[in-house]
Amino acid sequence: MAQSTRQTLRALAESRRGVLVPGAFNALSARVVEDLGFEALYVTGAGVTNMWFGLPDLGFMGLHEIADHTARIRDAVALPLIVDADTGFGNALNVRHTVRVLERAGADCIQFEDQVAPKRCGHFSGKEVIGTAEAVARIKAAVDARTDPDLLILARTDACATLGFEAAVERAQKFSEAGADLLFVEAVTTAAEIRALPQCVVRPQLLNMVIGGKTPILDADELAGLGYGLVLYANAALQGAVAGMQKALSVLRDTRRIDEDPALVVSFAERQRLVGKPALDALEKRYAA
Repeated sequence: MAQSTRQTLRALAESRRGVLVPGAFNALSARVVEDLGFEALYVTGAGVTNMWFGLPDLGFMGLHEIADHTARIRDAVALPLIVDADTGFGNALNVRHTVRVLERAGADCIQFEDQVAPKRCGHFSGKEVIGTAEAVARIKAAVDARTDPDLLILARTDACATLGFEAAVERAQKFSEAGADLLFVEAVTTAAEIRALPQCVVRPQLLNMVIGGKTPILDADELAGLGYGLVLYANAALQGAVAGMQKALSVLRDTRRIDEDPALVVSFAERQRLVGKPALDALEKRYAA
């Protein structure tokens, strides 16, 4: 029997080979991730908030925005999907509802964090976290809510910033005991902490490489050697897309035209390939009267 995307994702994490996981903020960015040969992708809450609302990652995204993006991305690609569900949008009962909604939408793994609502980007200042008991209860609710036992729960703690590294490790351990499949200690600030984390907990871990953020950037091969399962670049595609838009539109503004220059824009044909037009053309012919 073929392995499901959820089973594939579990195997990737448990391989502890530093699997690179880019973020996607819509269906087209997800297709680019898949087309370039990555093995999994992350449906980024920050990316959805930035690209959909034009707002910073300060808790503006709701459950139905991320569920809608998840469903559209699920339809567009066959890769395993890790979905950012922020704080779960409320208490343990809200977390339960969030799991049900995102599981139906096609998530293979759902990430929950322990910030006070409204949450903020893990690499912003001013974060606060809820109490450990409440955070653990939310993870237990998430684990209990899944109808498919292969659905993974990714438990993130932001406690490093406010309570310190040791407290964050302690929370991660408690999340593991509560049944989380994967662990995510956000915004560690030193290479020494990065090297220590895989020795502190048994469950596979994800490490977030935020370009310009608080965590030192380490090569994925080095992180694999340390024992990390997944290496997340949640918004590399977003930052690259913004840089590309700025470059192309600056040329348009300054020269009053843009030709099909591969240094500035993908070709018309490549754009159609990425959105699947050739396959739809073939179907149109098949169903023509």
